Amino acid sequence: MRGSRLPPAGGVPRIAPLSGPADGRLAILQHDVLVIGAGLAGMRAAIEAQRNGADVAVISKVHPVRSHSNAAQGGINAALGRVEGDTWEVHAEDTVKGSDWLGDQDSIEIMARDAGENILELEHMGVVFNRDKDGRLAVRSFGGASKQRTFFVADFTGQAMLHVLYEQLLKSGVRIYEEWFVTSLIVENGTCGGVVALEIRTGRVEAIRAKAVILCVGGIGRVYEPSTNALICTGDGIAQAYRVGAPVMDMEMIQYHPTTLKSNGALITEGARGEGATLVNSKGERFLSNPRYGTTNKMELASRDVISRAEQIEINEGRGVDGCVLLDCRHLGEKLIREKLSQIREMGLDFANVDIVKAPIPIRPGMHYIMGGIKTDSEGQTKVPGLYAAGECACVSVHGANRLGANSLLDTIVFGRRSGAHAAKAAKGMSLPAVPETRADLDRKHIEELKARRGGEPSARIRLEMGRLMNDRVSVFRDKAGLEGALEKLRELKSRGKRISLTDRGTVFNTDLIFALELDFMLDVAETIVASALFRAESRGAHTRMDFPKRDDEKWLKHTLASWTPDGPKMDTLPVTITRWPPKERKY
Repeated sequence: MRGSRLPPAGGVPRIAPLSGPADGRLAILQHDVLVIGAGLAGMRAAIEAQRNGADVAVISKVHPVRSHSNAAQGGINAALGRVEGDTWEVHAEDTVKGSDWLGDQDSIEIMARDAGENILELEHMGVVFNRDKDGRLAVRSFGGASKQRTFFVADFTGQAMLHVLYEQLLKSGVRIYEEWFVTSLIVENGTCGGVVALEIRTGRVEAIRAKAVILCVGGIGRVYEPSTNALICTGDGIAQAYRVGAPVMDMEMIQYHPTTLKSNGALITEGARGEGATLVNSKGERFLSNPRYGTTNKMELASRDVISRAEQIEINEGRGVDGCVLLDCRHLGEKLIREKLSQIREMGLDFANVDIVKAPIPIRPGMHYIMGGIKTDSEGQTKVPGLYAAGECACVSVHGANRLGANSLLDTIVFGRRSGAHAAKAAKGMSLPAVPETRADLDRKHIEELKARRGGEPSARIRLEMGRLMNDRVSVFRDKAGLEGALEKLRELKSRGKRISLTDRGTVFNTDLIFALELDFMLDVAETIVASALFRAESRGAHTRMDFPKRDDEKWLKHTLASWTPDGPKMDTLPVTITRWPPKERKY
């Protein structure tokens, strides 16, 4: 049976309830294109696939407007000629430099070239970008950029974009499976043919067939503790793709954002520095003026990895303030802060008891983003036929070893759109794959066994140990001993994870069960991160090895590639695509 679409009064298709046979089980549902994840990449992919004539559905473990794209604050990049001399080629070159030459330049060119068209489309859809006094779309400065090209909605750009795209999603009639948790990908005869998913509201587990599956599941932030990421960012889709044969690439490249709150890891937008906020140490010095950090020209608007290392050195050498440095916004004035930085002012008051209008706020580097992910081509295709990926979970690779601020939202829109279009066109010439009716039974059995288990430890304990371990040993600075110790500890945690038990054994909104299922995926993702960090014997971008302190283009101008085996990740390499910007020294 097809996924039902039941329009309410007024004719706008909405989320439809499901009904099934008398035994409580559904017949196998089916769609041409199934998008997993309802953030910006997922919604943009779904809208484009539907535009191309496909029967499309989106499945999300939270309501779509609760997706983590909400958390993006500062803006989205495009060279739209707002600043003299800015072109898509300049944007691409800045991105290549920011990536420390690990980004694939053919993909970067696509993203930079397509950026302007996508920004204008979003504005026409209804995203109310800030405008200047002349009524034109306003831009602000952002880290690592040689020109002002960051379009923004105050300091909640992602939220504004997400709500507009959700309106477009409802208007399009795309079927939404809201609050369903995907437990596994269905791969038959080497081809992805759908998913098995748990409906959180009822506890039922069902198969959903599809000609193409697009993973838009976001990042892996909660593998670390603390993190700027939402609690839902657990890497489920990355681990599922990895397990069915899709390699993951550059997983060692974890971005630590320079400005996060110590108390809970909350993000303080780079937009504050774009508006002119400064970083100072305990002596009141703007330490980025020190030539040792290579930031004397761009200062607070150098690349994120460079600033995070400088901050951590200041803290490690005793010039911090209680394990932090200070972000000073006072000179910006209350009027600007109220108009453009209101959200972070509220966060400072709520979580640090600091009003940024009146005092500097303590910040430190914090886990924020993964540049690596599921290896894809520029159309989102993975190694597994029928399986696509886009957004933070994918590695195209446009971010390489370090993502520039405001390129993440652009990545979701450009490659979400491209993957949706390609998947829809591919689906037109395909028949629905055969999926055994018993395919969901394996996951049902696993869940029932997990509920029946007694005497094990809670998943939360292992999850917290894992997060702290990753933050301690796989963060801004790394070394062989720390990474080897982390890998050994992770394998112990994986063993303990097989014996966890639940407190809640019910079926309705059993978050204890969801957390346990997430933990299993998180441990796999963490293992690939550490194994990849051990494998790359150099320092590049966000990956700083104290035992290999220099970038080594001769040996390591290449991607790391991790493939699943029963004994852990199998490591390999892949060449970096260079089109027009050969590697050179990276300074700001």
